[in-house]
Amino acid sequence: MAPNRGPGSKDVYIHEIDRTPEYTEFIQKLTAFHEKRGTSFEPEPRLPTMHGHVNVDLLKLYKAVIAKGGYDELNKVQKSWGVLAAELGMHHIDNKGLGQLSFQLKQDFYRYLSAYWIQDQHGKEPPPKEILEQQSCASKHGPVLTRTVENFKLSSSSRSGVETPTRDERQGESTPVSGNRASGRLREAPPQRVPFQPETGPSRQPRQASSHHGTPTAATNTTHSSNPPHPQHPSHHLPQHHNPNNPLHLIQAQQAALRGASSTFTPTNPETASRLAEMYEPRPPVSVPLRPVSTPGNNPEFAKRQRQLRIAAGPNIQLPIRPAIPGIGLEGPNIYMRCLQALRSGIPTEQSFALNHLVKISFERGDKYKFESFLGLAEGLIEKALEISSLFYDIDWQIAYFNDPENSDISVLDGLNGTSDILERIARLSPKPVLDHMQSAEFSDRLLRITEAVLTIRNMVMLVENAIYMAEVYPLKDLLCIILHLPNLEMLVEIKHFALDIAEQLTPWLMLDSDDPLYRTLLSQLDSTDRGTILTSLRAISRISMNLEATNKMQNVPAAILQNIMNWLLLNDEELMDACLDFLYQYTAVVANVESLLKAVNMEHVVPHLVRLLAHGAKRVKEDRVLEPERKAPALEEVAPLPPDLQEKLTHTDEPQRCYHWLQSLFEEDAESHITQIAIWQAYQSSFGGLGGGRTILNAADFIRNVSHVFVNARAQIIRRQHLDQPDLFIIEGIRARALPVHPETKEEYSTCQWTVFKGPYSKDCGQFFLGGEKMWHHVLTAHLGVTIGEDGKIQDRELNAACCWAGCRKYPEPATQVQLSKLARHLKTHFPSAHKRKPSEGLDAPTKRRRGTYVTPAKTISLTWEQTIVTRDERNPKLEQAAGIPLSAVLVLRNIARNVVKTESEEQLLKKHEMGGEGGGWNEKLFRPVMARLFEVMTENKALADYITSLLQLVQDE
Repeated sequence: MAPNRGPGSKDVYIHEIDRTPEYTEFIQKLTAFHEKRGTSFEPEPRLPTMHGHVNVDLLKLYKAVIAKGGYDELNKVQKSWGVLAAELGMHHIDNKGLGQLSFQLKQDFYRYLSAYWIQDQHGKEPPPKEILEQQSCASKHGPVLTRTVENFKLSSSSRSGVETPTRDERQGESTPVSGNRASGRLREAPPQRVPFQPETGPSRQPRQASSHHGTPTAATNTTHSSNPPHPQHPSHHLPQHHNPNNPLHLIQAQQAALRGASSTFTPTNPETASRLAEMYEPRPPVSVPLRPVSTPGNNPEFAKRQRQLRIAAGPNIQLPIRPAIPGIGLEGPNIYMRCLQALRSGIPTEQSFALNHLVKISFERGDKYKFESFLGLAEGLIEKALEISSLFYDIDWQIAYFNDPENSDISVLDGLNGTSDILERIARLSPKPVLDHMQSAEFSDRLLRITEAVLTIRNMVMLVENAIYMAEVYPLKDLLCIILHLPNLEMLVEIKHFALDIAEQLTPWLMLDSDDPLYRTLLSQLDSTDRGTILTSLRAISRISMNLEATNKMQNVPAAILQNIMNWLLLNDEELMDACLDFLYQYTAVVANVESLLKAVNMEHVVPHLVRLLAHGAKRVKEDRVLEPERKAPALEEVAPLPPDLQEKLTHTDEPQRCYHWLQSLFEEDAESHITQIAIWQAYQSSFGGLGGGRTILNAADFIRNVSHVFVNARAQIIRRQHLDQPDLFIIEGIRARALPVHPETKEEYSTCQWTVFKGPYSKDCGQFFLGGEKMWHHVLTAHLGVTIGEDGKIQDRELNAACCWAGCRKYPEPATQVQLSKLARHLKTHFPSAHKRKPSEGLDAPTKRRRGTYVTPAKTISLTWEQTIVTRDERNPKLEQAAGIPLSAVLVLRNIARNVVKTESEEQLLKKHEMGGEGGGWNEKLFRPVMARLFEVMTENKALADYITSLLQLVQDE
């Protein structure tokens, strides 16, 4: 960095950070150290110097302190930190600023480097953060190298007296700080004033009261620093709830102490009392005689005589006028007129009163407080706000409401038509030397009043009626240009944001061309690095003439600003992206602007990014649409027969296990079905009624009871018939017969052979049950096709005269033809169930899961997936979803580009270039051809954006 010139025209080194690998490693060590220690750490603290704020190089500071002996040794020498600051390149013009600079430099080392210095240079464990970083760096706490918890507590307790409270410990009940009122918040309520109440009791104490207080304890308090009871409030006059901390009592006591000795004061100690005071006798009370007043109410005759006398005297006799009593009948102006007149008075105290109340009124009554109801209010606020230039420049703006072509004074603003050369006048102003973080009390008070005036305007223009009114007040536009061109100081950030808020509310009612000072000022704000300034400026520019019939042409936008807007679109900031897209939508609506956009930025990169924004915030929505609803087969009284292998197994099983397995194989739970007891008992008897070998079956009663043991929800019931000739129906509620049996242990469902064994008008299927496809495969080959299976399980392939007689199959129909056995076998396997391997979690010990019954035919569904972006509901038709947000803005910008790019001169130049050789097509072909597939995809999947994408594709393909 080049050295600056000092006061003596000498080169002065200014502190700066040398970002070397050593510095980066040092900062990483400090960051890890403070994270482990649990303390806050700022890698680059800022310090105010005469050359502006500088960032401290902590590595340089650390080495410089070590070179001077360390932190504790440096504290022993007075002004050593100021000398160190100058050596490091931090300078200040006065002693006060140098003292502040040296203290902050010492504090930065104390907070961020002292603990690390103890560990790094001395190899000791630094003191806890409660007695190091969380304490002040003042010297009263002693050296940090030898500081421990014990000696820190000892030194804190050994300090006698009560220390002066710190700034944080002081009560905040005094006058509010000026900075609190300059913001959007309201002024704090002032402390409650206790009115003076004169003494109405007797001024002299009775003798018994005086003797009562003349105690030895009271006699000892003879110095002026004692607090004796108030002489005008003896103890026998105080009520029971008297509080010595009452503000009224304290104020009266202080007033008595300030007045000094009084002739009516009788000390509590008679020995110190004056003998002359005992001879004083108070004045006796004066009796005031009262006379009745005659009124028409209490003396009608007197009123009648007075009226007759007035009539007889005639109309020329003037009756005496009763003098007016002050404070009665004269209410004065209301608070609104009082604030208006106080603002126009020019008296600082009156203006402070008026602006304080105007801020509050405009915030709380913004919906009813209108400029048109108070003539002169807008002009008064603008005149007050114009005073801000006199704080930073040598100028005092004045508003002239008359045309004077010969007036060449740059400080006179045109109040009728606006000042067209206001920006040139501002550029000619001479700035004053103003410190950003240190101002006088008068400067701060003036800036506070000006900020409150601008805040009042800002609050009031939030009402549409006030915004329309102020759009016709041309000095306000000049005021906005002046405020937004003030120096870049931190103290002016707030008032500049207020000015931008005002501009945002006014521009919808203004017609601004490319040469208008306010338009140029708003464009210049887009070079800022403040996010809030950029957002508000973009909105204000985009809303120009929004509520008027005029077109917002937005011409002469610099190419650098257009490139900045394209860069901001890449950020993950929805609010900023939305503002940029609104700007581009207005900008691309003009053909000349599209021409400028093609020259300023690379549109082949912009269009794909805008297409990506069509899916901003999109969510993949998956929905199952039902084509056919779920169906439930009706319950039947017929029970399926047992498969042969299961029949043989259960025949050799004892009761009641046989009953349990039989029920589990042929029945299932269904809360909405039932079966008659006689039907289920007869089916059980038909299966095991003819058993031999000494095995018996259960009787009917035991069998019915076992049904409830197998199926918990099944219960025997009786349905009473409605007619006497019908018998009662005994049923079992909660179960139904299975269509196909299942194995009681593996829960695997049997399959039935559907090979047609008899054809004719009454065809019949085989109907045998088999567990698994392999057994059914062997059954069809041997029983129905007559194929012999070898002992090793292999089958010889040969031609066979056969047909597929599976029910409903037409692959190999009748009559039988010659077919290869392997080919027929591959076809037959399509009719058999595949082998099902049960998972370990589906075993017998696994917890029971709720499964759909075999009697339920699942619904046929189709799964649809699409993208859904932010939408809004139409108030007239809530079921209709409309696109909104960033995707809608992006597609509108794309549509403007596609519509207007074909009308530009660049389009003609590109077409001529293609005619001479190369690929054909214009700008639309060049910009949109790479993203056509994505546009069709968005149109297909995003219902809300479908209409907009369709119109965009029509514009692109019409070319």
